[in-house]
Amino acid sequence: MSDTTLQQQQVVVIGGTSGIGRAVAQEAAARGAIVTVIGRSAKANGNAGNIRAAVADVTDSTALTQAFAAIGKIDHLVLTAGARVGSPKLTELTREELELAFNVKLFGSLFAIQAALPYLSPNASITLTSGLLSRKFGPGSLLKSGLNAAVDATAKSLARELAPRRVNVVSPGVVDTELWGEAGAESRVAAMARIGKGLPVGRVGTPQDMAQAYLFAMENGFVSGAVIDVEGGGLLS
Repeated sequence: MSDTTLQQQQVVVIGGTSGIGRAVAQEAAARGAIVTVIGRSAKANGNAGNIRAAVADVTDSTALTQAFAAIGKIDHLVLTAGARVGSPKLTELTREELELAFNVKLFGSLFAIQAALPYLSPNASITLTSGLLSRKFGPGSLLKSGLNAAVDATAKSLARELAPRRVNVVSPGVVDTELWGEAGAESRVAAMARIGKGLPVGRVGTPQDMAQAYLFAMENGFVSGAVIDVEGGGLLS
């Protein structure tokens, strides 16, 4: 049974305008939370009901600070923003790709948490996002493996430093989102079917599957410093 309820809790989802972040925002709102999604595009304004929106880039600390100040007290901070980068091998890796990936997902998350600290409630939760490549390696996994492993380590360090605030990380596997192309596109459908057949559960994940893990991290007050794997058995394959 959950230790807390999200009813009337202030939830902020950075990267909440699409994919996993959007699903987290919707699920939290459905449980009675007051949700603010923060994204860098104008479509962040297209929400309604108890989901509010603010436009800010995760790498822009000034814009984030202004957004947090407008929200006020924050009970749960979720970070799902990431850069769209490929899976280059070392010989193909560019400085631009490396810097973009780390600036958005790792450094952006760190500075966002830093900017949010004055507004986080004493028992707030913070949930970061990594990925199964932090512990699954192969040709072309260098960039994402190093990045996601850094996020995992960051969450564990912050869980000690920011206690009693709780810090966790959700580590998704392959998820059927816009990152794989437009919804219904033949290439996306084929890729999801092929990858799903190789997983123990027989399918890839959905944004809603992932959202349940973030909700667990928010609601269970005895979970901190955890890496929550939601990857359909991908680490076993």
